[in-house]
Amino acid sequence: MTSFTEPRHTGEHIVSEANGARSREQGTLASGNLPAGAVLALDTNGDYVQLAPGASDGTETAKAVLYGAVDASGGPQPCTVHVRACEVQEDALTLPDGITEPQTTTAMNDLIGVGIIPR
Repeated sequence: MTSFTEPRHTGEHIVSEANGARSREQGTLASGNLPAGAVLALDTNGDYVQLAPGASDGTETAKAVLYGAVDASGGPQPCTVHVRACEVQEDALTLPDGITEPQTTTAMNDLIGVGIIPR
């Protein structure tokens, strides 16, 4: 029998968010094919990129969570991100492969610092 794995749905990571669209912003995903719930950082151009915990150029600091899946593997694409005033399911977040426990703790604390509360 063939087995299928269903990807994360748009907004599946949300526990709660502020009224209206106060928790969300529009941005640009610079690169990558990322699922809903991916933890993001900002690059030097102000575009979102997947968190890079081993970097030292700012992309090691978690700043947002991707609201819906976006494929920017062919170039930058518009995206919606959670940037403040929301609670998210920590186990529904996507972190980079190979991230360590201390790096995960740092990323979760970074999110808390901007008002995104992992539960």
